[in-house]
Amino acid sequence: MLTLRAGANAIVVAPETGAGVVGWMAGGTAMLRRAVPGAVVAGDPHVMGWFPLVPYCNRIAQGRFTWRGRQYRLAPNFGDRPHTIHGIGWQRPWTVESVAADRATLTLAHAADDSWPFAFDAAIGYVVTADAVVATLSLTNRAPDAAPAGIGLHPYIPKDNNAALRFNADGVWINTPDVLPLRHTPVPPEWRFATPLEAAPMRLDNCFTGWDRSADVRAGAASMRIEASETFTNLQVFTPDWGDFFCAEPVSHVPDALNRPDLPPGQAMHVLAPGESLAGTIRFIVTVQG
Repeated sequence: MLTLRAGANAIVVAPETGAGVVGWMAGGTAMLRRAVPGAVVAGDPHVMGWFPLVPYCNRIAQGRFTWRGRQYRLAPNFGDRPHTIHGIGWQRPWTVESVAADRATLTLAHAADDSWPFAFDAAIGYVVTADAVVATLSLTNRAPDAAPAGIGLHPYIPKDNNAALRFNADGVWINTPDVLPLRHTPVPPEWRFATPLEAAPMRLDNCFTGWDRSADVRAGAASMRIEASETFTNLQVFTPDWGDFFCAEPVSHVPDALNRPDLPPGQAMHVLAPGESLAGTIRFIVTVQG
């Protein structure tokens, strides 16, 4: 594992476990869910503080889709759940291409297989400064033909100290009981995060569209701002009642986008020509008082 540090701000990256971040300490404050060391060693990405999402985000219904007239079925990747989820990068070892005291670059080369039928190269770069962690994620199509692509980041933020979330969005997907998008609507009053809403009482696993690519988390004396580049047009918000965390995930498309050909740009997956890339940057800026 790699420790990247700038002053009292430090993250630990696990290349062998999806290039995920095991934890992030800003001074003495944990900004992400603390990982279970034994589970990290065993390669369990479910215990990470965050991990990159490539080559798609969230769920693909029943792990099936049709692309350019051909039907595909993906290998299950989430236990006995029927839908595949989060892409494949979170479950693969990545290669460390470069590392310094405050930064690192990791890569993943994927050959077409039953988990994803299109070859690609992915990279994530981490940079730590005194008051921020910056993640830059990219995906390049290495298939011989055009291929769908999506990227995102999946952070797990502690609910401690009455953590509250703030962001602006103009729409949201209402889900089916098995957490697939059902219909797109304006954001209902009870889900309007323009005024910070405490995460613990919420019960969401919904994709917000048209957000302003800026979100704030406030938890006691600590606060964190999430700033995403224009690639990340949607924010998936997950607030489980069974966990001590919530998630605010900048993503490039909505769940199950491959099975929804009528989605508008910004909600649909990108289509990359051979050799074409999709990239974006997410900056997490932290303030800890006292």
